[in-house]
Amino acid sequence: MDTKKKPLRALVVDDTAVYRKVVTEILNEIPDVEVVGTANNGKIAMSKIVSLKPDILTLDIEMPEMNGLDVLSSIRSEGHNVGAIVLSTLTHKGGDLTMQALDLGAFDFITKPETSSIEESKKQIKNSLASMLKAFSRRQEIKEILEGKLSFPQTQKENTTKSTSESIVRRMNSIAKRTQHAEIVGIGISTGGPKALSQMMPQIPGNINVPILIVQHMPPIFTQSLAKSLDAKCAINVKEAVDGETIRPNIAFIAPGGKQMKIVAGMDGKDRIIRITDDPPENSCKPSVDYLFRSIAQHYVGRSAGVIMTGMGSDGYSGLSLMKRNGATIIAQNEATCIVYGMPKKPIDSGIVDVIAPLEQIASEICNSVKGGAC
Repeated sequence: MDTKKKPLRALVVDDTAVYRKVVTEILNEIPDVEVVGTANNGKIAMSKIVSLKPDILTLDIEMPEMNGLDVLSSIRSEGHNVGAIVLSTLTHKGGDLTMQALDLGAFDFITKPETSSIEESKKQIKNSLASMLKAFSRRQEIKEILEGKLSFPQTQKENTTKSTSESIVRRMNSIAKRTQHAEIVGIGISTGGPKALSQMMPQIPGNINVPILIVQHMPPIFTQSLAKSLDAKCAINVKEAVDGETIRPNIAFIAPGGKQMKIVAGMDGKDRIIRITDDPPENSCKPSVDYLFRSIAQHYVGRSAGVIMTGMGSDGYSGLSLMKRNGATIIAQNEATCIVYGMPKKPIDSGIVDVIAPLEQIASEICNSVKGGAC
């Protein structure tokens, strides 16, 4: 039996000839990826989706005749089984359009580099695309396993069953030991985050009565668009954090892209103030989850909840470990519902997580940590 992995079939969609050429060359350099065609507008892309049956699109949003948002809408309405990675401009308009694209089902996005060097642009795009395509491929495998098209290896089945059982035991022990409820919630999230947050955050009730601080790995400008998009969907207010503002209940504060966010004590010793800094990246991330979580651990001993969700890498683990030592409740998204099971994996494997939950139950578990009962 041939067990060789089939390559991802990619269709490059962009109205700019230079970008079609550059992205095609990049994809041809990435292992296990095969470029099956290109299209210079959405109308042609839709016809090629039917004829070529690609697994993934690299998709420009602003195109003539039929733009990228229309393509994503058509993919959804016509039931095509194809993913999309959006290439966006680093502008306010680009950020807003990207949030709409993610709402319409795009897997993720990258920003078109602003460097004048073609070689430097190619390097940046390749680094971003290679990791995303690997994550997309892994996500497709998990979907097929869940749909019964592939089977888990026996050891993975045993590990999955063990993980589920351990999660139940951890959760019951955590509830039994909990004497104080969280007065603040910190959330760390990366790849697949905007889509996950848009599903989870609207389930948070408007009277949760604690502040929520979020680090989503994103470039500058895009966090404003994310905050605006979530604010329109949520019962609580959602905003991009501003240096010097006092944290308040029933508001979610999102760390600005390209900056670091932490909390410090106010002059009165009671209030907690947000500080936005230009401190160096941590774990190659700016904003960094660890940077925020350390400050929560320091200022809310025994009175916080840390939530780690879908994303690449391990940013957040050391901060969560400190929060755990200081009495926090730790909640992690489970592997099956993560776009990328990177950031939750190490905390779960190390045993510091109290609750492992699917995406659709994260909001309820946040409420449990805050109020000691379901919302």
